[in-house]
Amino acid sequence: MMRYKEEKEAKKESFRKYLESSGVVDTLIKVLVALYEQNDKPSSALKFIQEKIGGPSVVEYEKLQAELSDLQVKYSDLLIAHQEVRKELEEIKDLHPMAIASSKETTDGESPKRKKDD
Repeated sequence: MMRYKEEKEAKKESFRKYLESSGVVDTLIKVLVALYEQNDKPSSALKFIQEKIGGPSVVEYEKLQAELSDLQVKYSDLLIAHQEVRKELEEIKDLHPMAIASSKETTDGESPKRKKDD
């Protein structure tokens, strides 16, 4: 039982040091002091803290979540369309290997090779 308490305390101490070294504790203290020093206390302390720290408001967050969701759907649609176009291109290449070889030669600056009986 004693060992469990020691491990728990060690984890707490490690986490506290992490918060201090990353600046979280100082930032929270500054924001809470600013809230304390407000003559007219805001109706929402949480909103005040969010604005001071720089995080989005609840409405902004929900808007960003909706936008993310829309963009994920669009991305999925574009990925499917891209895969379909690639598949069609491969099918065309398989059906017309001579046409592709001929067009490649002309794009490489060479004229297409003709048969002698032309």
